[in-house]
Amino acid sequence: MSLVLLLRRRGRLTAPALARELEVSTRTVLRDIEALSAAGVPVYAERGRHGGFALLPGFQTELTGLNHDEVLALLVAGSRRGARAFGLGPSLASALRKVVDALPESQRDTAAAAAERLLIDPAIDLLSRRLIAEEVPDGTMAEIRRAVFAGHRLRIRYAAVGATPRWRTVDPIGLVTVREQGYLLATRDGADRTYRLSRILAAHQLAEPARRPERVDLDRTWQQRSTRFRTGGDPVGVLVRVTEARREELVDTALTVRSAEPDGDGRLRMAVTFQDRRHAEWALWQLGTDAEALEPQWLRSALHERAAAIAARYRDGTG
Repeated sequence: MSLVLLLRRRGRLTAPALARELEVSTRTVLRDIEALSAAGVPVYAERGRHGGFALLPGFQTELTGLNHDEVLALLVAGSRRGARAFGLGPSLASALRKVVDALPESQRDTAAAAAERLLIDPAIDLLSRRLIAEEVPDGTMAEIRRAVFAGHRLRIRYAAVGATPRWRTVDPIGLVTVREQGYLLATRDGADRTYRLSRILAAHQLAEPARRPERVDLDRTWQQRSTRFRTGGDPVGVLVRVTEARREELVDTALTVRSAEPDGDGRLRMAVTFQDRRHAEWALWQLGTDAEALEPQWLRSALHERAAAIAARYRDGTG
């Protein structure tokens, strides 16, 4: 199927080119070409300098029965997390059932047996820590998706951190998912805005066209907003001593890592940057005794006070 789709999309291709695209050997490509021909798929070969394999003009092969959301779910199926974050989990499951049903019986049985040997994104990790995916009501997520794709303005009721939820009208640009968290990229009154999907309590698509560019490079847009976020506020530099085992957790939490070098006893001395004081204190507290903030002094004092308060709470062993 991948070979047929490649020929439909790209036209004539040589066996080596097909092998590179499909990441298989040239011998495998030739064998599959023969199998397609035997199955009645009109693949033909052209000799010469500009030769290769092609499909007869007008040949079509379609997978029928997929609705819009199912097709969309397949397009983001490279990440099940993406499908979940955008409210397309049920559509992805439905689309995959239809794909499997369209397979020849022999391939269907083989695929089902192979799928039993694969587990992707389980709900918990090896330490039984549950991976919490943010949930957005299906109706709200569907309304957001419709506005994004139709290019219409969107009215959302948003609960910002520490603020009373309120309505606002935005011009949606696109949707992004990062580590189980979904975001709506938009503009409001011409200014860039990024909204956490889980904090959108309600959404209504408006008839008015969105004020946005016709085309967008979403990856570049996200990179630009991410850079502005990291450099905004009042960044805090911290010198920390951390175990090798918890290094990745620290790196994932910090905005930037300025330096890292061995410090003995299986630990690293790292200079990192956090968004602000609250972020720094929270991040170091999560690492417990596997990390020690060496500088600045106010952070050491804050962590000491927090630890002392916890110790005092449990000192006498009574509730």
